[in-house]
Amino acid sequence: MTTTREAAEPAEPDEKDEKDELAMLDALVITAGVQRPKRADARRNFDALLAAARDTFAADGRDTSLEDVAKRAGVGIGTLYRNFPTRDDLIEAVYVGEVEAMVEAAREALTADAWPGLVQWLHRYVAYVGTKKALIEGLNRDPGSSGVFLQCRTLLYAAGRPLLVRAQAAEVVRADVEIEEVVRLVSGVAGVAFPDEAQRDKVVDLAIDGLRPR
Repeated sequence: MTTTREAAEPAEPDEKDEKDELAMLDALVITAGVQRPKRADARRNFDALLAAARDTFAADGRDTSLEDVAKRAGVGIGTLYRNFPTRDDLIEAVYVGEVEAMVEAAREALTADAWPGLVQWLHRYVAYVGTKKALIEGLNRDPGSSGVFLQCRTLLYAAGRPLLVRAQAAEVVRADVEIEEVVRLVSGVAGVAFPDEAQRDKVVDLAIDGLRPR
């Protein structure tokens, strides 16, 4: 004898759970080797150097010269070294900024529905991977020896995990995957060369679609 069982409705995200998730993201902190200055003019120079370094490393990779970074930021090389005594200090600071942007992207994604929010964050992660590769190539040491880089990896997983758990609770993502596996999935796609961003995004969507329950 067979019986028919109605499928349970996916659980709606609880408002308290969402607040808890946002509070957890607020608590995530990276201890970087350099600190943003307190004076307004010094902060402007600091931020300009970070933006210039991010763009220059993304364009030129390991061959980026610090003189080019300072020139693009509109400051002298002495100002760069006052803020970032070594090349690795600058690279770590840019990397921390990128990871903090990923945390903020997770916050924004939590305001969307479960599936679109997860997809949105994973696409943002793919863009982050390209910057990460250029920065690590520019380091003068093994990134595994840097406490900052290890903190960043932990922070990324912590930022993406609430999005995955929420999607699993809504039954729009299979229950047998962890955030580390999802990140590796899209990282593999991000490491492939594509003729344009549209083609890359299409393949990323194909990969993400494999997370849906079967």
